[in-house]
Amino acid sequence: MIHTKRILLTLIIAFIAFTSLSFADSAREIDADANDALQTFYHDVPGGQKFLEKAKAYVIFPDVNEAGFFFGGKYGEGALRVNGKTKSYHSITALSVGMQIGVENYSLIIAFTSDEALKNFLLDDDDWESDFSSKIVMAEWTTDDDDVDEVDYGTSMVGFAYDSTGMLGKLSLEGTKFERINPDD
Repeated sequence: MIHTKRILLTLIIAFIAFTSLSFADSAREIDADANDALQTFYHDVPGGQKFLEKAKAYVIFPDVNEAGFFFGGKYGEGALRVNGKTKSYHSITALSVGMQIGVENYSLIIAFTSDEALKNFLLDDDDWESDFSSKIVMAEWTTDDDDVDEVDYGTSMVGFAYDSTGMLGKLSLEGTKFERINPDD
């Protein structure tokens, strides 16, 4: 059983590494997908546009793919926007172990509501690891809720996962890594 788990973990790691190296989008593709995902966010999330306009910056991952069968992983590429303009490109990668099964695709926005949170993200030339991701509060809302810009989340980093397809049920330990990338144009 342990041998099988090691093989599965190795395959998932190889898949994520292969996906990130072989199928990386160009900067134009990332920006176009980010623009589309942003319009969906504005349409689907009450007060979402106002919230992002107040934020110091946000990173938008328009297409995060996540899959798991006891071992799991996720990968996506996105754009960091400051004052509505792309400043840099980043990937999100995670490996997880635990009770999980399924496949899911979604868009993810992480908004920085303080200068310090943005500074920490921009100054880290290597990786923005799970130490920071544990400080992100994931916003929850329904179409009947008040605008998200009227909520005090009590943190300087707020995440919004939306436009989800598929289903992934899980109870797992996960380490998420954010890394700066340099896509081709």
